[in-house]
This record gives sequence, C-alpha cells and structure tokens, in this order.
Amino acid sequence: MKKCVLFIFLIISQVNYGQNNVVLAENYYREGSYQKAIQMYKALVEKNPNNTNYFKQLITCYQETSQFKRAESLLKKRLNENPNRPYLNVALGYNYEKQHQKEIASSYYDKAIHSIEKHPNLGGYIAQLFRHNNRLEYAITAYKRAMQYNPNTNYNFQIAQIYGEKGALEKMFQSYVDLVDIHKNYLKTVQRFTSKYISENPKNSNNLLFEKILTQKSAENPKDVWNQLLSWLFIQQKEYKKAFIQEKELFKRNPKYLSNSIKLGHIAFKNKTFQIAKQCFDFVIEHTFSLKEKLNATLFSLKIDIATAQPGIEEKFNTVFSTYGKNQTTLKLQIEYADYLTFQKKQPKRAEGVLVEALSISSSKLQKARLKLKLGDLAVFTGKFNKALLYFSQVQTRIKNHPLAQEAQFKVAQTSYFKNDFKWALAQLKVLKAATTQLIANDALDLFLIISDNQPKDSLPSGLALYATADLLAYQHKNIQAIDSLQTVLVKFKGQNIEDEALYKQALLFVKTRQLEKAVANYLKIIDLDKEGILVDDSLYQLAELHKNQLNNPEKASEYYQKIIFDHSSSIYLVDARKKYRKLRGDTVQ
Repeated sequence: MKKCVLFIFLIISQVNYGQNNVVLAENYYREGSYQKAIQMYKALVEKNPNNTNYFKQLITCYQETSQFKRAESLLKKRLNENPNRPYLNVALGYNYEKQHQKEIASSYYDKAIHSIEKHPNLGGYIAQLFRHNNRLEYAITAYKRAMQYNPNTNYNFQIAQIYGEKGALEKMFQSYVDLVDIHKNYLKTVQRFTSKYISENPKNSNNLLFEKILTQKSAENPKDVWNQLLSWLFIQQKEYKKAFIQEKELFKRNPKYLSNSIKLGHIAFKNKTFQIAKQCFDFVIEHTFSLKEKLNATLFSLKIDIATAQPGIEEKFNTVFSTYGKNQTTLKLQIEYADYLTFQKKQPKRAEGVLVEALSISSSKLQKARLKLKLGDLAVFTGKFNKALLYFSQVQTRIKNHPLAQEAQFKVAQTSYFKNDFKWALAQLKVLKAATTQLIANDALDLFLIISDNQPKDSLPSGLALYATADLLAYQHKNIQAIDSLQTVLVKFKGQNIEDEALYKQALLFVKTRQLEKAVANYLKIIDLDKEGILVDDSLYQLAELHKNQLNNPEKASEYYQKIIFDHSSSIYLVDARKKYRKLRGDTVQ
C-alpha cells in the first residue's frame, strides 16, 4: 500500500513539475528573457518531440537571439526526419528572411507552396503560417492552391480577410461575394465583416465599390442573396427606398421574403422615414395571409398617420374595429387608439372608456398589467394622482419580480414626485436604482438625483416643487406652459442648484417646439455655469446632435463631439461621440 501511495505521489510530482516548467518557459518568453526560455523549451522539446507549440517557441527564441544557424539546423533536422511536414519550409524561409537572405527565403517559400499539390490537406495550415509571418501574398497563393487541389475546401473567407489587411478592398469584397455565391449560409458572416469597411455615406468609395460588385454579380447570375445584400447595404446607408425595391423583387420570387418588408418598415419608422415605412406596411397589409402580420402592419400604418397628422385617422380606427372587432387580437390597436384620443384629440374621458373596455376583454395577467399602466398614465395626464397610484400599485403587487412591476414602481415614484411627495418618491427610487431593467434603473437614478440635489433645506424653497410642476406639464404634452414654468424657476431661483436642471429641461422642450436657437443658447449657458457640472457632457452631446441633424452644421457638431472625447473621457456619450466624430471626419468606422 505504501509503495502504491509513493508511486502515485511520484507521478503527481512529475506532472506538476512538467506543468511548472511550461509556465516558467512561457513567462520567460513573454518577458523577453529568451536565453532562459531556450533552456526550458529545449528540455520540453526533448521530452515532448511531437509538441509543435514547444518546437515553434524554441525556434522563435533562437531567432530573437539571432541564433539563426541553430534554428536552421533544428528545422532541417526535423524536416529530414519527416518529409511529410513540408510546412517546415515556411519556417526555414522565414529564418533566412530574418537574415536578409531573401532569395534563399523565396526558394523555401516556393517549396512550401509546391508541396500543397502532394499534400492538399496541409494547404490551409501552410497558408496560416505564411499569414502568421505576415507573408500575405504567399498566404493567398497557398489558400488558392489548397482549394485547387482539394475542391471540398473553401478558404474564400480567409482570403477576403487577408485582402482587407492588405487594403486591397475590391479583391476583398469580391472574395466575400464569391464566398456567399458558393454558400449562402455565409450571408450573415459576410455582412458582419463587410460592415467594417462601409459607412452610412452612400457616396463613400467603399460603399460604391461593394454596390458595383453586387450589381454586376446580380446581372451575371441572378440570385436572391444579391438582392438581400443590396437591401442590407442600402439600409446601412439609410436609403430605405432603394432597399424596398430590392425587397419587392425578393417577394416576387418567393412570398416568404414578405417578412423582410416588415423589418424594413420598422427600421424606417424608427428612423422617422415615414413615407417609405408607410409603403412597407401597406405592402404587407396588401399581400400577407397572416392576421397577426396584417394587424401589426395596420398598427404601424396608423402610427405613421398620427405622426404625420393625416386626415381621417379616427375613421380608419373605426374601420379596423368594425372589420376585426374589439378583442384580444386588436388590443394593441385599442391602446394606440386610446393614446390618439388622449394626446391628439385631447379627449382623455373617451380614451379611458376604450382602455376600460379593453381591460374587460383581456385574459392574461400581463395584458391586464399593461392596460392598468396605461390607465395609470391617463390618470396622471388628467391630474388624478391617487387614482394613478392605485393602478400602479395593483400592477406592482400582482406581477411581482416582473419588469412591468419595476416600471409600475417607477411610475409610483414619478407620480409622487409630480404631487410634491418627494420623501416617498425618494424611497421608491432608492430601490429602483438597482433595477434589473437598465432603462428603469437609469430613469430612477436621474429622478433620484434631481430630487436629492434640490430638496428644500431649512424650510427655504429650492424651486423643486415648481420644477416638478413644469415636468408634469411636459408629461401632459403642454410644452409651452412647461417652458414658461421653467422660465419662472430660472428667474426666481437663479444661482441655485436647480438652475442647470431647469435650463436643460427647457432646452429639450425648445427642441420639441422647434425653437432650436433657444435650445442652443440654453445648452451653452449650462456649460458656462460650471465647466465641471454634471450636465455639461449632456449639453455638449445635445449641441453636437442639434448641429449635425437639424442645424446642418457638421463642423460645429465635430467640435462638440471632440470636446466630449478630450475633456469628458468618463462620459456615457464617449463611445457614441467618438464614432460620430470619426464619421463626420470621413473615417471608415469599424
């Protein structure tokens, strides 16, 4: 028994000793202590002659210490022992190249390339070695030779990547297109990798090049995948009209592609390109056989009509309800109708009737919860805070631990804030700062800071109550009254903590009411008030967005993005600002 235990102990000790040697060798290598690493790797190679990693590291250590003859001797010995390892010619060639003997290096590289005919299964590995040594043309040749002698392999993806590394973008795009031509399952992969080289600008040379290659390919050999890639490219460029043409072509060939028009409609809607979004959804309504798709498209078509103030909207809702009924399948349309009555028609009483009726026909807890949140919002809109709190509290208690319950808790805090019950609002917000839903957590933190930073102290008014009133007016879509209330805050409480909050809130409302110059003035005042203030980076970002998207002044936008990049490195806007700054500068953003 003792002998057995001793034997096991010796085995474990040997294993640990070997592992320690590997770790020590790797540490020496990483630290650049190549001479020490050589001693360790020599021992490891002797004990593990078939371990290619140890062998490669030893060769590299010799080369890093200019012991090229030793590296050469070791490589040739290994190659003579096993001629079926022709990839060693790549390492030999690189060893000569390190000594500036380029002709000899080329001869060994050529040997490696020619060996692929006899050893086609090694072609990919030989190409990898060339790529690792940054011999990219040889790598491309090796990959192509491997595909020539082994038709079952496809290295177009690797070839495309190498062309990208070399900056040969036309060849890169062509290789990616060839890859999809052979295997359409690579579509998503090609989209992901080509997206690194194209931008939102349709006049960008890379974009034009990719479009040209796809158009030529489509003309030579029509396939669905070319229309899909062209549609994807046009979406990146926000040319939704062109994308829709491609999607209609796809639908003509196969009705399954109708779902693409739905996705395109949602993208165009999100980007407020309402005309094309409307065409997409109307196209779906006309051609779908799915009631769910038809009602969803109808919902968004009506949303667009509301956003663009089209006539006859109420009649359109009534037509939908008379056709499909008021039931669970049309619940989203009923909610949208209630919102329309509340915010557009200013008829909250009728809206409440619509929601109560919808509540009576809903079956699931989640459906009822969503409707009660809407009824609570409506009660806040009409100033019936206690009624609103009742609805929100019911949602909290009936679907605990669900994101909707967290949303309801935030609405309780917000409603308490509107009615100036700041103590209770803070108690709710403290819990919500750790909410699992990031959006709720962020909103909770923002409101928590507004209240905690501006609570009245020593019975002295701070302007928080008046600011909350203005916030409520904005919630009720009474933007002009909200702006006036905030102006009162700015006059009465000038120099107090709440001044920058009031300026920022007022600026956002100025943008909503198209008073853009006034918005700019407010953001600049915030920056002037305190260069280290918590709203400075927010103001810089809003200024950049205003100048880029609405004031058509990209130079000024670049200036503000740049200030965020260099002066506010911890800002939440940093990544977005850097990306948009580079786009404005004309860089290809990856």
